[in-house]
Amino acid sequence: MTALPPKFDTWFASKGWTIHPHQADMLARAADPSLLLIAPTGGGKTLAGFLPSLVELADGHEGLHTLYVSPLKALAADIRRNLTAPIDQMGLDIRVEDRTGDTSYTQRRRQRADPPHILLTTPESLALLLSYEDAPRIFRGLRRVIVDEIHALAESKRGDQLMLGLARLQGLVPDMRRVGLSATVEDPAAIASFLARHPDPCDILYADPGPEPDIAMLRTDAPPPWAGGGGRYAIPAVLEEVKKHKTTLIFHNTRAQAEIFFHELWLANEDDLPIGIHHGSLSREQRARVEAAMVAGQLRAIVCTGSLDLGIDWGDVDLVIQVGAPKNVKRLVQRIGRANHRYNAPSKALLVPANRFEIVECVAALAAVRERDLDGDPRGPGPRDVLCQHILIAACSGPFDADDLYREMKSAGAYASLTRAQFDDCLDFVATGGYALRAYDRWQRLMERDGQWHLRDPRAAQRIRMNIGTIMDTDLVKVRMRGRGGGLLGEIEEGFAATLTPGDTFLMGGQIVRYESMREMVVEVTRRADKPPKIAAYMGTKFATSTQLSQRILTMFRQDDWPGLPAHTAEWLALQRQRSHLPQADRLLVESFPHDGRQHTCVYGFAGRNAMQTLGLLATQRMEREGLHPMGFVATDYAVLIWGLDRVVDPAPLFDPANLREDFETWLGGNAVMKRTFKASATIAGLVDRVTRPGERRTGKQQSLSAEILYDTLRRYDPDHLMLRITREEALKGLVDYGRIEEMLARTQGRIDHVVLDRVTPLAAPLFLEPGRVPVEGAATERLLAEEAQAVMQAAGLEDGAAPLASLASGLSLR
Repeated sequence: MTALPPKFDTWFASKGWTIHPHQADMLARAADPSLLLIAPTGGGKTLAGFLPSLVELADGHEGLHTLYVSPLKALAADIRRNLTAPIDQMGLDIRVEDRTGDTSYTQRRRQRADPPHILLTTPESLALLLSYEDAPRIFRGLRRVIVDEIHALAESKRGDQLMLGLARLQGLVPDMRRVGLSATVEDPAAIASFLARHPDPCDILYADPGPEPDIAMLRTDAPPPWAGGGGRYAIPAVLEEVKKHKTTLIFHNTRAQAEIFFHELWLANEDDLPIGIHHGSLSREQRARVEAAMVAGQLRAIVCTGSLDLGIDWGDVDLVIQVGAPKNVKRLVQRIGRANHRYNAPSKALLVPANRFEIVECVAALAAVRERDLDGDPRGPGPRDVLCQHILIAACSGPFDADDLYREMKSAGAYASLTRAQFDDCLDFVATGGYALRAYDRWQRLMERDGQWHLRDPRAAQRIRMNIGTIMDTDLVKVRMRGRGGGLLGEIEEGFAATLTPGDTFLMGGQIVRYESMREMVVEVTRRADKPPKIAAYMGTKFATSTQLSQRILTMFRQDDWPGLPAHTAEWLALQRQRSHLPQADRLLVESFPHDGRQHTCVYGFAGRNAMQTLGLLATQRMEREGLHPMGFVATDYAVLIWGLDRVVDPAPLFDPANLREDFETWLGGNAVMKRTFKASATIAGLVDRVTRPGERRTGKQQSLSAEILYDTLRRYDPDHLMLRITREEALKGLVDYGRIEEMLARTQGRIDHVVLDRVTPLAAPLFLEPGRVPVEGAATERLLAEEAQAVMQAAGLEDGAAPLASLASGLSLR
C-alpha cells in the first residue's frame, strides 16, 4: 500500500478518516495507462479518482494536469465544490475550474489561454476544445483523464464522442492515463474495454460493495389504478414518508410525470413542508437554486428525474422513492445509491408502482437488486454519424492525414472494427456531401492538398463549432415570465408550444402558468391560473422495460402462487390463469375476444414499449393484407392490443418471421420514424445545422423542413447515400427496437398459444385504459362507410340502391 504524503495524512486524520483500501490502490497504481474503479455510492469513489492527481499536483505542475469528464453539468459544478475544500484546507496551490455550456465566454477564453490544473467538463465541451488550432498547447501538460459515471456515458452517443476525443488527446499526449469511475456496471469487462485505448488492456479495481440496500415497495391504503403512470394515488403515503425523513428524492421516469406529481404533492402538502422540483427542462437558475437548497439541507423533498440520477453528493438524503416501475435494474440501483451517501451505510428506498401491472415489475426489480443482477444490452459498433462529426472537429483544428486519423479512430474501442472503406465513406461525405449533394457548395467542406485534408473555407470552422454535440434538443423553446425582467422558467417542446392558444395554462416547474404569446421562439407566460393545466411535453427519455426484467416477470408467471405480491394483484393473475393463460417465455400468447362491437386481438410479447409498438404496426399491416380490417392498436411494454372488424382465426401468419423484415423495411422507408431519425443523424453528422449564426438557433420546424427536403432528395436520387444507411441502422436499434422483436420471435420459435374467448381477459383489460392509441386507416373505414350507407338506404326504403352506395358513403363520416 502506498503511503499518503504527510500533508494528506494529516488532513485525513483531521477529518477522523482513514484511507479506504480502494483509494490506496488507486494511489499505488497511479501510473497505470488505464484503470476502472467500481465502488458503491458513498464509498469515496470521486476522491479515489482525484487523489493521485492531488498528490502529483502538490509537487507542482505547469498548466493542465487532470481533465475530469462527467455526463452532467451539475455534477462538474458539485465536484468543484467538493474538491475546493480539501485543496484549501491543505493549503495546496491547485486551481480547479469547470467548463460546460453554462460557462461564460470570457472565462472560456481565459481557460484556453491559461488552463487550470484541473478542468471539469462534459463530452461536448471537450470536443469543442479539441476543435481549436491551439489544442496541442492547451493539453501539452495533460497527465490524467478521469471519466466519472462511465456506465452512463457508455450507453449513449455522448460516450462515443468522448472516446473519439480521448483518442485524439492520446495522439497529442501519448503518456496520458485514463481512469474510469462507476458505481453500477453490469458488464465490467465491456466498460473497461470501452475506456481503454484499443487494443490495450484495462485493469478493474473493485471496492467493497457495502451493505445490502434497504429497499421495499411502499404500502398504500389505496391500490394502484389499472393503468396510467403518475402514481397520484400514493401521494398521502409519500407525504407521510417525507415527514419521517430528513430529505427525500422522489424519482420519476419522465419530466411530464414529475411535473404532475409535484403539482399534486404541493396541493396535498398541508404542513407546508419545503419541497422542490428538478429536471433537465427547467432553467439553469432554477436548478441551481434547488441544488443549493439541497446542499444547505433546506428541502424535505425533491421531485426529480434523471437529472439527479448521477453522483451528486447530497449528504442529507436519507430516502429515495421511485414512482413508476424502474424499467431497468441498473438505473434503479443508481437511484437507490442517492440515499445515505455514506460508506458502509445501507441506502433506503421505496418503490411506488404506478399501476396494477407495475406491481409485478417492481417485485421482479426488487429481486434483481437483492441478487445484484444488473441489466444492460451489449454495445454495438460506434455510430458513424458521430464519426463524421469527429472528422469535422479534426479538420477545424488543422490539416490532417487520413491514414493517421483512421488509426486514431480505430483506437477508440467502439470503432475498433471500423473498416477503411467505412472510414473513407464518412470522409467523402464530410468532404463533398456525397454523390447527390456534391454539386452544392454548401456541402463542399474539405479538400485534399499535398496529402493533407483541409477545410475548404477556414471560415466554416465557426459554423462547425456551433453545431458540435450529440444531444438532440433542437425542438425546445424557452419559457419566460412576461414583463420587464421576467425570469426564464425553462423549456418545453416546440410541438407542444404550437398547440397552445392565448389563455391556455400548463405546468412549468410545478407552478401553473398561462400562455400569453410566442415571440422570437420564446413562450411568454403569466401566473394567471384560471384553467386546468395542460401537461407539457418534454424530450425526456421514454424508458422501455429491459430484456432481463421482462424475463424475470415471465419467470414469475410460472410460479404456482405469488406470496410476494399483494393479494389483489395475486388474485388478478390467478383469474387470468383460470380464464386464459399466463404468458410464457418460450411461447407467444395471443388472445382473441369481442368487445364493444369490435373484434380484439391481444399479443403478449414482453419486448418493451418501442418493440411492441413496432409489432403493432407490422401485425396490422399483415392483417390489412389478409382482409381482416384492423382499425387501430395500443401498445405497452408487455403487450399490444389490436381491434378491428374481423376475428383472427389463425395468428401464425401474422408473426411468421419469413418476409417480416422485408415488410418492416417497406413500412419503415416512408414512415415518419425514418424522417425523425434522419434529422437526428444528419444534425450530428453536420448535414443539417442547429445554429447558423452566433446566438441564432434554428427552430425545430426549420430543421425538420431542411431534413425532410434532404431526406426526400436522397431517397429519390441517391438511395444508397451514407446518411440513409446510417439512418436505417439508427432506426432499427433506436426508435423501433426491431432487434427485440427478432429476439421475441427467436425465443418463441413459432410456438403460439391462441386462446379464443367470449369476453375481455383480466390481463388485457388494463390495455383498454392506455393512452396513445394508433388508428389504422384502411379497408375497415371503407367497409364501415359502405355498411352505414346501406343502413341509411334501408331506412329510406331504398334497399335496391337508388343511389350508388359508394357515392353516398363518400359523403358520410364515422364518429
